[in-house]
Amino acid sequence: MAGEDPTISGMAGRYATALFELALEEKAVDQVRKDLDSFDALVAGSPDLERLVRSPVFGADEQAKALAAVLDKAGIKGLAAKFLQVIARNRRLFAVRGMIRAFRALVAKHRGEVTAEVTVAEKLSDANLDALKGAIKNVTGGKDIDFSVNVDPAIIGGLIVKVGSRMVDTSLRTKLNAIKIAMKEAR
Repeated sequence: MAGEDPTISGMAGRYATALFELALEEKAVDQVRKDLDSFDALVAGSPDLERLVRSPVFGADEQAKALAAVLDKAGIKGLAAKFLQVIARNRRLFAVRGMIRAFRALVAKHRGEVTAEVTVAEKLSDANLDALKGAIKNVTGGKDIDFSVNVDPAIIGGLIVKVGSRMVDTSLRTKLNAIKIAMKEAR
């Protein structure tokens, strides 16, 4: 249930749990996951779509109509499309990315996988990505890993790795902030 796992709580967790249970019943977990990942990538890659999703200025009807066009163009159908339409009508589209993250976590837990989110300053080469996956697999005791990589130039360099509830932040931004704080305290 959504309340059992602290990473899958709140409104986003409740919606994700409901979708996950429906997807399990309909034996469509993989298809829903694929469709939600596609939609998440669309939102991440389009400032206009992100504005539509997050802005309270748009009414439920406007969001639902625009969303229908986006889903049709992207080829997202079935349970995932119905879910996205429901959250748009319920004025919850602003939380869709959290719902997708919670859904991914539920799928990973169901499959016995470990979820790893990595944030880097620039795109990793295939060799570095494989090395990172191998290192995370060693840390998790050889479990399968549901791996997602986000590129955020604001971290300047290094990386931030979140595996389950653990996080390692070796970003240059964090190190520079620590130096800045230390220098302020030295005055």
